[in-house]
Amino acid sequence: MNKLFDSTSAVSVLVGRILIALLFIVSGWAKISGYSGTQAYMQSAGVPGGILPLVILLELGGGIAIIAGFQTRLIALVLAGFSIVAALLFHAGSPDQIQQIMFLKNLGLAGGFLFLVAHGAGRISIDHLLRNSRAS
Repeated sequence: MNKLFDSTSAVSVLVGRILIALLFIVSGWAKISGYSGTQAYMQSAGVPGGILPLVILLELGGGIAIIAGFQTRLIALVLAGFSIVAALLFHAGSPDQIQQIMFLKNLGLAGGFLFLVAHGAGRISIDHLLRNSRAS
């Protein structure tokens, strides 16, 4: 039973990484295709539109790194912080129920990333491969 749990756990961590990162990859790609609209939205919230390329890089690159399990703890920590900052800048304090849900969604994502910070990427990851190759 322990072997089954270990295998299920490894696959669950991989699927969890994919699911949490997919949102960032899709969002990063959408920011590219709707670049000027995203810049205007950022500026309307008091965020300089000039940092949009960094946001896109973080969302796309960070999402891909999380899926691959590369530098997972560091990238997850950065994405947790990003999610909290985005929640506070774009969704906090609004009486609109949709914005309140978006605020909580961002906090939930931060929570998921903090689990990755605490526990790492699991066995099915580049981090695991690199760690094992150094140990050999």
